[in-house]
Amino acid sequence: MTAQNLRIVATGRATPERVVTNQALTAWLDTSDEWITTRTGIAQRYISTGETTVDLATQAAQQALGRAKWAATTLDLIIVATMTPSTLMPSTAAAVQGRLKAGRATGFDLSAACAGFITAMTVANQMMVNPAFQRVLVIGADTMSTLVDWHDRATAVLFGDGAGAVLLERTPAAGLWGMCLTTDGELGAYLTAGKQQGQWATLPHPLPTLAPLTMNGRAVYKFATHRVPEAIEQAVAQVGLAPAQIDHFLLHQANARIIAQVAKRLGQPAAKFPLNIDRYGNTAAASEPILLDECIQTGRLLRGDRLVLSGFGGGLSTATIVMQY
Repeated sequence: MTAQNLRIVATGRATPERVVTNQALTAWLDTSDEWITTRTGIAQRYISTGETTVDLATQAAQQALGRAKWAATTLDLIIVATMTPSTLMPSTAAAVQGRLKAGRATGFDLSAACAGFITAMTVANQMMVNPAFQRVLVIGADTMSTLVDWHDRATAVLFGDGAGAVLLERTPAAGLWGMCLTTDGELGAYLTAGKQQGQWATLPHPLPTLAPLTMNGRAVYKFATHRVPEAIEQAVAQVGLAPAQIDHFLLHQANARIIAQVAKRLGQPAAKFPLNIDRYGNTAAASEPILLDECIQTGRLLRGDRLVLSGFGGGLSTATIVMQY
């Protein structure tokens, strides 16, 4: 699929104030800093002490707007990718629109777990075909600490909270070239969160409760290390390129070993795959936009560079785009 003409104007990110190190987790988990670091690449993560998904999404958006020198009133559309909305109604996007006082913009949430931000980028790409949507704000934001069972060593060590925002505008030159979205729904039970629990046979129903996140780590690892490189190769080939012609691969920061294996399968040097999982952990939909913002702010990513951004996770799904920054 040939994509539409858009470019990234500015980015922003936000995290809670509290940093939780691996060592801090040993106070109640049978684990160690070495065990966590060796298996995941994570050394610390940011955990909310009250900051909501809306709070973090708004902060990231405000930072991006400030860098672009855009007034929020010029936005046409706000899409928020999240699986941890502050409320189911109103949507996180509606709450962010209200806080920004972006009265002209319409907004909605998108739920695709860790593939959410890239999926939202592809939706924005298609929405911008309509000239009514000239300026678009796409946010990936999650407070995974609200879904994690903090006594489950297999998952509690992995996740963090955060948000990343990207401002897009239409441009005469093509900026987003190609995409690949996949879902293997038959594997969905390997990674779940928020399932409603309760007995529904009688009325009135009890108040619903949501189950915490559960994961079959081995199955998810196998899925990611096989399906992600395939999706990347498909997206890159779609636009007549080879992986060697890509300057940077910005992958969902789920596990450092997964990213290393994807690089190996693509035959590309690890230097093309920036990492920040050591400081943030897995921030779900916020992962790629936080990494994107860091790469831009540190000068690692320069205008004209060719990028692959790829998210993967719950569904089990992947979402990959090829674009020029």
